[in-house]
Amino acid sequence: MEELQARHRKEQRDLQAKITQKRKSATKKTRKGVNDECANLERELNERQEQELSEVNGEIHTHGVTTSEIDEATEEPENVEIDGKETSGTEKSTKNFPMPASAEASLHADSALPTRKPNRAKARLARRAAEQDALIAQATQEAANLPDLREQERAKMFDEFQKRGLREKEIRADGHCLYSAVADQMEQLGLGLEPRIPHKAVEGADQNKNGLPGYKTVREAAAEYIVQNADDFAPFLEEPLDQYVHKVKDTGEWGGQLELMALAKTYGVEINVLQGGGGVEKIEPEAKIVDNGKKIWLAYYRHGFGLGEHYNSLRKAP
Repeated sequence: MEELQARHRKEQRDLQAKITQKRKSATKKTRKGVNDECANLERELNERQEQELSEVNGEIHTHGVTTSEIDEATEEPENVEIDGKETSGTEKSTKNFPMPASAEASLHADSALPTRKPNRAKARLARRAAEQDALIAQATQEAANLPDLREQERAKMFDEFQKRGLREKEIRADGHCLYSAVADQMEQLGLGLEPRIPHKAVEGADQNKNGLPGYKTVREAAAEYIVQNADDFAPFLEEPLDQYVHKVKDTGEWGGQLELMALAKTYGVEINVLQGGGGVEKIEPEAKIVDNGKKIWLAYYRHGFGLGEHYNSLRKAP
């Protein structure tokens, strides 16, 4: 039993380390799946350990009492014959060994109290709960000793802003951040939000974009470009094109690399994405429509915001 419990503790520690690593490496789009996977791993491990403990114990318990104890406790005393009369073992012992009045009163008082046996099942559960608490405390301590990735990323970003003469405009973290940041950049450059490449008429599309929020206009521009150039995007999708375009155009789904490609081409600008490590990812437009080398700059954060990945708008420092 001690060897089994030691192995179980090690398995729990290993699993917690594995779960911590998985959650750190998850992105916004994979976070839900990673959380579900981690929950399944914890449940499967707990069920297997419960089964192993039951097999080692090899006992059937009824409210903490073994079946052998129940049988022994409920076995009827053997009947014996005294003075020509058949009587039970209890009566025999009482008649052959008279008790003092004080002892007899004490016996009756004790017999009125319910007899309790140790509840082994509860003891095992309490022991396992204590082990789980110890593992959680250990995992929490290990997490506390890890470097603060958010602060490190912020510090590196600030250094890059200083080197490149940029200042940051923070965009609301609401799922539309990529599109809002692009809208802010396009308006700062005086380029407007209408696509620079004329789109074919799309059936059911709203051609009147007056009064729409900036991020909404940018979402529609990206969605329309993807529809018009489906062959360039479909190989990279894990779902039907129409479902993907619906998410881009009409929901708060986060944008990423594919949407940046669509926006660079439909707006005819170079998009530069400054990342926490100091690198810059350039997304080029079609060469024939580059507008005098105009560029837009975005800051990409992986750890800096509660929802996960995030984009801010970068402007030239005064």
